[in-house]
Parts: sequence; C-alpha cells; structure tokens
Amino acid sequence: MALVNVHFLKLQKNYLFADIAKKVKAFKVTHPNVDVISLGIGDVTQPLCPAVVEAMHRATDEMATAEGFRGYGPEQGYDFLREAILKNDFLPRGIHLDIDEVFVNDGAKSDTGNFQELLHWDNFIGVTDPIYPVYIDSNVMIGRCGTYEDGRWSSVVYMPCTAENGFVPEVPKGHHVDVIYLCYPNNPTGTVLTKQELRKWVNYALKNDALILYDAAYQAYIQDDDIPRSIYEIRGARKCAVEFRSYSKTAGFTGVRCGYTIVPKDVTVATFEGERISLNQLWLRRQCTKFNGTSYISQRAAEAIYTPEGKQQVKETIDYYMRNARLMLDTLRSMGYECYGGENAPYIWMKTPNGQGSWQFFEQLLYSVGVVCTPGVGFGPSGEGYVRFTAFGSRERTEEALERIKNWK
Repeated sequence: MALVNVHFLKLQKNYLFADIAKKVKAFKVTHPNVDVISLGIGDVTQPLCPAVVEAMHRATDEMATAEGFRGYGPEQGYDFLREAILKNDFLPRGIHLDIDEVFVNDGAKSDTGNFQELLHWDNFIGVTDPIYPVYIDSNVMIGRCGTYEDGRWSSVVYMPCTAENGFVPEVPKGHHVDVIYLCYPNNPTGTVLTKQELRKWVNYALKNDALILYDAAYQAYIQDDDIPRSIYEIRGARKCAVEFRSYSKTAGFTGVRCGYTIVPKDVTVATFEGERISLNQLWLRRQCTKFNGTSYISQRAAEAIYTPEGKQQVKETIDYYMRNARLMLDTLRSMGYECYGGENAPYIWMKTPNGQGSWQFFEQLLYSVGVVCTPGVGFGPSGEGYVRFTAFGSRERTEEALERIKNWK
C-alpha cells in the first residue's frame, strides 16, 4: 500500500490566506449587500506597465512564427535576462556576480520553499518571528521542525521581532542554528535592517558555518539609500548567503510569474565526513531535474523592466503604492493606532487596540466596516496582537477603507 509522508500531516489545517479567504467568503454570503474592501492579501492591483506589455506582445508574436518559436528554455533562465539582472540589480551597488550564479524562476515563493530540499533534515533552522509562513511550512514538509504546540515548532529557533527590540532580531544565543531565514524589507512587519545590523548576521553565519536564506522580494520599495537592497552589499555574504528576488511586487508579476535566485559559487555545505559541497552545483542539478524553466514570454517581460522606459514606469507604480502606504500610516496613527513599517515597504504592521487578539480584531473590522486585514498571529507567535495592512490596493479603495475605519473608531 502507498504510505503518506506523515510530515505533511503535521501542517496546520489551513494556510493563513486560505483561512482568511474562507472567513471573507462566509461573511459575503451572510452580508451580500456589503462592499468588502481587502487590505489584507498582498496581491497587486495596478496593471502591468506599458514597456512590459509591449515586450510580451513582441514575444508572443515571435512564438507565432517558425523562426521565432521557442520550446523548452534553459532551466536557469535565458542569458538575456540574467545579464540584465547582473547589469541593473547588482553592478550599480558594487556587487560582482557571475551569470552562472543567477537562476531565473517562476516566482520567489517557489524557490524559498524548494531550496530547503538541498539540506539535511537534521539542520536546525532559525526564523525571525513573525515570518512569512512558507519558510516554516516547507521545512515541516521534510520533517525538520519537530512537533507543534502552543503556536511553536519544537525544533525551530524563533528570533522575536517586536516593538520592544525595534523589530530587529537578535542573533541566536545558547542554541546553534544551521540555517537562518531573513526577509528584508520584512513581510509582514514592513521594517528593514541597516547595514550594521545585517553585518551581524553575516558575521554570525561565517563564524558558525551557518547558511542564510535571504528573501529580498520587497527591495524595490526601499526609499532610504542607506538601507541595503542586497545581502551581498555586506562583505563575506557571498560565502554564506543565498538571495531570493521577485518581480511579483516590483513590477506586478503576481499573475505573470517570474523572479530569480542568486546562489554564489562560494557558498558550500558539508557532508558528515567534512567534504564541502557547492550549493550552486546542487541547485543547478535540482533545477535541471525538477524545473523546466520560466516561460520565454515572462522572461522577455522581465527584461523589459530594465529598459529606461521600464525603469521609469515601474518606479511610478512603486511610488503609487508607497503613497498608499504613507496615507495609511499617517491616517491610522492620527486615529491613535500604534503602527510600524510603511516607509521602506508596502506593509503597515498595526498593534491591535486594548490587547485584542489578532483574529478577534480581524473579525470586528470585517463585520463592522467590511474591511479585511491579515491577523498577525498567522505569521508566528510574536505576531499575536498585531494585524497587517497592505498598500497594494487602489487609491480610491484605500481611501474608502480608511474612511470606514475612521468612522468606526
């Protein structure tokens, strides 16, 4: 008989955003006349920029001819996009990478979830808390997290990010960590790390032979020039860090699907016998086996955001969302709410009033004014007592939602 992977059975019943969707759907059924506004799910709303659309049309026209048709592409991505990535995302910041260190994917979520396959299941992982759920769930699936009790996994080292420590996690003390997950600008708190703080993590990883998995999906939203956009701005990071990037929020590719992962050739992991193994070569082997590459049309679309026109148009869209973030931050604070983020990221992290639980506030906001937020506890134990708002809505809907909250309060 076929036996189940029992580690999958350890996963919590529903994914956070599936729970939210279920609750919102139930509300709409019982309140069909309420116009629900979602400031919860982190999906974008503005259309693709003209440069991207034109590139997709050209690529589609190419595919419609015998001469221009392309079938399977290279698993690690076409050189035209990988070269554009190196030239535009890294060289201007003094970062020199090889083209073979760039792996194009169908979105950062896939690679952040799949990369842990390369690592032994006995590794201890450390996560900032709160955290994007996929990091932990993908490790649960392989049996790396132990048992779940009181909102925590027994074999996971949680590094709290709270108002008390300025949402800056402390490096692990008293417990060795083999793999560290960092996401900055942070989802869900919207906060960032300075170069000085990020350097502490690189130094820890180098000293303790640990691996950093660095999610930089929101780096395009950084407004402060002193905040690092890549972990490779820190000396030594090439030896201990893998970086994940996405076009989903940068250029509205949530429906197009394209991103990339940087795996430096200097990063190695060990066997029990002490042999050092190149993660770059392991990831290449994994991708060639389990991934058929990102579509040609999507990669031509991604290439277009690096043109002068594409850069300007993408910046305008990012500025649009960041104006939403500023409006939300200012309005919620003016109502007396304690809020964080929103300055270098498209998320507002708000403390619930009067010690309310995250889900309790979520349901009150939904049932009172028809506005959806994301319960912070869904991101980890330190998220209890907070909710996340996203700036990815339209300006009109964002203003309407804030007006409802103002009148409710």
